[in-house]
Amino acid sequence: MRKFYITTSIPYVNAPPHIGFALEAVQADVVARYRRLLKEDVFFLTGTDEHGIKIARKAEEAGKSPQEFVNEISKKFKALKKALNLSTDDFIRTTDAQRHWPSVEKVWNKIKAREDIYKKKYRGLYCVGHEAFILEKELVGGKCPIHQKEPEVVEEENYFFRLSKYADKLKKAISRNKIKIIPETKKKEALNLIEQGLEDISCSRLKESVKWGIPVPGDDSQIIYIWFEALINYISALGYAEDNAKFKKFWPADLHCVGKDIFKFHSLVWPAMLLSCGLDLPKKIFVHGFINVAGRKMSKSLGNIVDPFELVEKYGTDPVRYFLLREVPPTEDGDFTYERFEERYNSDLASGIGNLLSRVSKMAEKIADSEGRVVINIKDAKEIISQIKKAKINYGKYLGEFRFNESLKSIWELIGFCDKYCDTKRPWEGGEGGALATKNLLYALTGLAEMLAVFIPETSEKILNQVKIISEKGLTLTIKINKERPLFPRRLDK
Repeated sequence: MRKFYITTSIPYVNAPPHIGFALEAVQADVVARYRRLLKEDVFFLTGTDEHGIKIARKAEEAGKSPQEFVNEISKKFKALKKALNLSTDDFIRTTDAQRHWPSVEKVWNKIKAREDIYKKKYRGLYCVGHEAFILEKELVGGKCPIHQKEPEVVEEENYFFRLSKYADKLKKAISRNKIKIIPETKKKEALNLIEQGLEDISCSRLKESVKWGIPVPGDDSQIIYIWFEALINYISALGYAEDNAKFKKFWPADLHCVGKDIFKFHSLVWPAMLLSCGLDLPKKIFVHGFINVAGRKMSKSLGNIVDPFELVEKYGTDPVRYFLLREVPPTEDGDFTYERFEERYNSDLASGIGNLLSRVSKMAEKIADSEGRVVINIKDAKEIISQIKKAKINYGKYLGEFRFNESLKSIWELIGFCDKYCDTKRPWEGGEGGALATKNLLYALTGLAEMLAVFIPETSEKILNQVKIISEKGLTLTIKINKERPLFPRRLDK
């Protein structure tokens, strides 16, 4: 089997999960599920980033030790697997001294042996929100444009990584798509940053300043810079330190899924670290945008943080997955409002696939035998088969391009065709023509369920349970009709 290694970024645990990371997790899950359908050997990783100044400060504010604080928040990120029905294979934590730290130390020592790490005094602007140094030219009105806070002036003697040394190699790798960055605009942005000139970056901080992190090997007065060690999670989870079979099998990553605020670290710093270590580069980096709420950035001060757990509790897992994948442009910023969410729910789910399944299964009950079985001859469904093939071609094409919304649109176009087909054929009027039309629609439902499996898997299972294929011989299918509750009861609350 061909292997496929896919990762999300590891979110920072200074606060519980919000809908922004839920978007990334669900996007990555769709890709992982699709690759499994293609019979590939998939390894899907997520986890949490748990060190740094911000964590130490947040823990102190909460009256807890840093470890207690990160344990609580990390547990909530891990719970997203069940809440969002994620098919992840592993969850890595950067505070895991057994799994993560040995690989960090190995990478540090390899890079230092290449003389790509050196020590110098430095004075710069540090954004605690980013846990990163920021250039003055990047500020807007003297503040970080993302976190809207003035950076702190830091003057220290730290270790630095020779990022500038790898500028030419990075340029070649990105321009020639050895590292394919999606979308193209982010590829151009990465190349533009290289053209402007890459500066060496700090890869450690004074322990007395940071307090919470992994000590620099051989120098306990320094803590490894949070981003430098966090990026290593992608190989520490595979057992890079031990050079075990999993690492040899799955590295390099086939796809890193990250947000636009951290794509520079993944497209420039991480590949440079790998080049210094003599390791293969990731094949693709997919960059998504942010989710705003009613046109405004999510923030605690505005009180507009959308909790994915509350959303799932109110509407269910699949409606949340569907909204994120259909409503939010894959590589651009999207917008969330409860009104928009319920509009999608009612029009696409309740009145769309839910209504189609309900009306077809009710008509099928009338033509089923005493045990609820309907026999379908596929050769009689040429018109439906043609539409299913068309939908599947577009579904696969758009999935391959990470255009999740367009892929779903092609499925809903098939649903729309089935509704029109039903209205035209009027199978409820009975007769041989009505029975044939009903059978053709049943066959269409099985095709729809197959395509929906990667997007809304619980719904796919429910459809296939309600119109269950119990035998398949050549061109003949036997389907058992089971009575179930409506897929998506219509929502009226605003």
